[in-house]
Amino acid sequence: MEGEPKVPMNSPLSLGAPIAPAALHIRVGFEMEYECPAPTPMILTLNVHYSRAGDLVFPDHLITMPAVPIHGYRDLFGNWCSRLVAPPGRFVVRTDALIRDSGETDVQAWGAQQIPVECLPESTLVYLLGSRYCETDQLCEIAWAHFGGGPTGWARVQAICDFVHNHITFGYQYARRTRTALEAYREGQGVCRDYAHLAIALCRCMNIPARYCTGYLGDIRIPAVPSPMDFAGWFEAYLGDRWYTFDARNNTPRAGRVLMARGRDACDVALANTFGPNTLQRFKVWADEST
Repeated sequence: MEGEPKVPMNSPLSLGAPIAPAALHIRVGFEMEYECPAPTPMILTLNVHYSRAGDLVFPDHLITMPAVPIHGYRDLFGNWCSRLVAPPGRFVVRTDALIRDSGETDVQAWGAQQIPVECLPESTLVYLLGSRYCETDQLCEIAWAHFGGGPTGWARVQAICDFVHNHITFGYQYARRTRTALEAYREGQGVCRDYAHLAIALCRCMNIPARYCTGYLGDIRIPAVPSPMDFAGWFEAYLGDRWYTFDARNNTPRAGRVLMARGRDACDVALANTFGPNTLQRFKVWADEST
């Protein structure tokens, strides 16, 4: 019709290309309160991952009450860690940061291929091995019985996520910090870290490198969930020539995922390692879209 703007035939609009989601800002942070009967050394892995450092609008500096010296270092997996000594009595550690995010959901790459073990980069091989919470030796027969006759590559990892998502019943009342992947398989219940551990162990049994991730995952662009906010656990699998994010707990691509740390399993990315008696009195986490 005359007077209407003309759209070039090769433009994204004319080809029906999807519109990119709008970028957003996410306010992330936590507050943890301890009671320590004596000076207590701590190692904390509570900072945003270095790969997201350039996205921080307001940095996630750790603040303690009372104030104590903090020494930072990078661990063997590249995660930011903080060393300090908590004084006797009430001790609070917190942070409150603002981070830019693309607003895009987790990448889906159905064509990503599984790489033969002999062709994998050396840096990925440690993520094929059993670890504290992922007993590949005891889950290998189970894994091959379920997934040995199916597709490989992305479809195999997704089949593992589908299985774990349906096999485990989620509930904070089921949380147990000592539960392993095999125990999660046998008990059929747990929290996000249990979903991740079982999926990681099954991937490794099928010769797919997989590593544990922890971070913030708020109710970004989904209906709000009434349960209390907590840190989240998910995993990454190595396919083709890169690592991809998978989440057996939610089992759907999500936006607003903010990585904190990676490792073989939750043992490598513990939020806090404490060296002395103490009681965690209070724990609060937030990850909210900021206007």
